[in-house]
Amino acid sequence: MMVYRLMSAWSTTQAQLEEALDGARFVECGASQEKSVGWTEPRGQANGPLVEIIGGQWLLKLMIEVKSVPGSVVKRKVQEQLQHIEATTGRKPGKKEAREIRDDARLALLPMAFTKQSSVQVWIDPKAGRLVLDAGSQAKADEVMTALIKAVDGLAVQLINTQLAPATAMAHWLGTQEAPPDFSVDRECELKAADESKAVVRYTRHALDTDEVAQHIALGKMPTRLAMTWNDRVSFVLTEALQLKKIAFLDTVFEEAAKAAGDGKDDNFDADVAIATGELVQLIPDLLEALGGEVALGENSVTGAVTPA
Repeated sequence: MMVYRLMSAWSTTQAQLEEALDGARFVECGASQEKSVGWTEPRGQANGPLVEIIGGQWLLKLMIEVKSVPGSVVKRKVQEQLQHIEATTGRKPGKKEAREIRDDARLALLPMAFTKQSSVQVWIDPKAGRLVLDAGSQAKADEVMTALIKAVDGLAVQLINTQLAPATAMAHWLGTQEAPPDFSVDRECELKAADESKAVVRYTRHALDTDEVAQHIALGKMPTRLAMTWNDRVSFVLTEALQLKKIAFLDTVFEEAAKAAGDGKDDNFDADVAIATGELVQLIPDLLEALGGEVALGENSVTGAVTPA
């Protein structure tokens, strides 16, 4: 999960955004198409709305489909063609011709290639002025933001940055064996040396409040990942890039939600969104506070682009 700050108040209406996204609705790759990117229904119902608003929270979903032909298969086809040309003409194709043959071979094989689909959820919280992606990499996040910026005229965002670098904060928590208020440190972390060795130490299902971990910190290894739990309600892994991974809502959250719902038969999608956003709108500010607070807006702001942290 990656968290962005909206640089200005959210003013787009649901109807405006729906119309804009509909013009870029996802369509599967054609026979000779390598990649297709477009918006799809967050609820998963065909021909449904592309914009869902639940409890004031906006949900979108970008679908990405790619076709890939194994390099070994392309190489074999190219080699066969090159050998055929040399055998029938007596000449060896040059680099330019070989490159053209390689491109032709890839295009010829694309219709037979398997496709792979992935999606990224987009959560816009207009009241808090935040935009959240469940993208696992900056490259995928940039792709989503590029598509969204095309749809929302004048959209400006920047990745949220904090006064205290996550690695510095995590090192302090591990070194002092004291987590920030409302958080606890779990049993997973990764430490990396800052020197030329780039040595990495990983702990999985292992107690971290030990002298061994503190010694690694004292010797200069910095945390790149740390598993934590917020208020005994949400567990996650915090990274040095201020990303939240492996987010999981604990049983307490669902038990409370079930009691609140009573015997009602609400749509699971609505209930899941309400639970997730309801917890995260409280977790995110607490985490930012634990990291010294958010850096003031505008410091590295851009319009129509994404500013890395």
